[in-house]
Amino acid sequence: MRITLDYGKTGLPIDLPDDGDIRILDLSPIVPLADPQTTLAQRLAQPTGSPPLSEMARGKRSACILICDITRPVPNAFLLQGILETIEAAGVPREGITILIATGLHRPNVGAELVELVGPHIAANYRVENHDGKNLAEHTYLGQSLNDVPVWIDSRYINAELKIATGLIEPHLMAGFSGGRKLICPGIAALETVKVWHSPRFLEHPRADCGLLDGNPVHEENTAIGRMAGCDFIVNVTLDKQRRMTSIVAGDMVEAFMEGVAHARRAATAEVQEPCDVVVTSAAGYPLDTTFYQSIKGLTGVLPIVKEGGTIIIAAGLTEGIGSPEFTRLFQEHASLESFMRTILGKDYFVMDQWQLEEMAKVCRKARVLYVSDGLPAETINGLFVEAVPSVEQAVAEALTKYGPRARIAVVPKGPYVLPVVAG
Repeated sequence: MRITLDYGKTGLPIDLPDDGDIRILDLSPIVPLADPQTTLAQRLAQPTGSPPLSEMARGKRSACILICDITRPVPNAFLLQGILETIEAAGVPREGITILIATGLHRPNVGAELVELVGPHIAANYRVENHDGKNLAEHTYLGQSLNDVPVWIDSRYINAELKIATGLIEPHLMAGFSGGRKLICPGIAALETVKVWHSPRFLEHPRADCGLLDGNPVHEENTAIGRMAGCDFIVNVTLDKQRRMTSIVAGDMVEAFMEGVAHARRAATAEVQEPCDVVVTSAAGYPLDTTFYQSIKGLTGVLPIVKEGGTIIIAAGLTEGIGSPEFTRLFQEHASLESFMRTILGKDYFVMDQWQLEEMAKVCRKARVLYVSDGLPAETINGLFVEAVPSVEQAVAEALTKYGPRARIAVVPKGPYVLPVVAG
């Protein structure tokens, strides 16, 4: 049985036993939009829960439009073209428009990468800037949230008369689903905000998980922070297996987002009848699998369907290495995941990006994790509290030796874009 996993820009074909007990979990086939341009125009003119964008823009002299960074495959140029034409026609001057890349705490997108992100026309004719979450001076303090999170949001957004957020709605390992309010927090929040919102106080909650919104404190908190910052209008998309748009939602930050979540959940949910001995997955390919940090989303996404003591095999390109210097340092400072967790659950400890290792610890408590990658040497991967293997085929063969030839195997070629669940 030959299957292609999302991997880098090319994919990774793998061969699995034809007689194995194998279930392939993928996005449901949903017909892509026949005419995305017309759909976008309709959504901007007839949004969910808000007046048309043209009305929202009338009389405004400045606007800030948030877009995802390079780690999300959002059709930014397409969305921005429709938004920019609408607000400029309504009277917002071009010199008053800032397109702000909601990097969160990721690195900036510059040069050719910025052009890839927004297209050559927008890159050459509009002000496109990166958020810098480590520079507190570029943020405005809005007060403490009800859950005592200090709210610092990029001043370019706060000071704009018209506030717009774009994005992609997909399953998310902590916040349930990405998109909507997430462009504000963590997208343009300062480190001082994110380190509290991403602390164990929120992340260790059992409902802070992929696909969950009700009772999820991470989702509830960044929705509240989004309201504190203000958001006049969102434009979000959902995508199919070929990254074609299957829906466009627009309007109120909460109502339009929830409409998009319904689309995303319907497409992403895939069932197995029982937990699996082995799960083969990916980190969704480029641009999500460029670092070990981002690839962890592929692990957490399949956690609900792997047995206690099972094995997760993940393929990820890792062409940009481990992640930020702060994240990389965590592996040098801690001898084990157990040591790391004891430290962060104590007091007065914080390292940026520690939350991603905390998520990985949840996975490793339940399953053995094997990594297939040509982006990092095996000895480097083996120093990341996981195990390197040369191929998916070899990893599966070893797992079948351990669990028996009739071991139950699930394959998730698109990794975290799929929402695997056990039936019932």
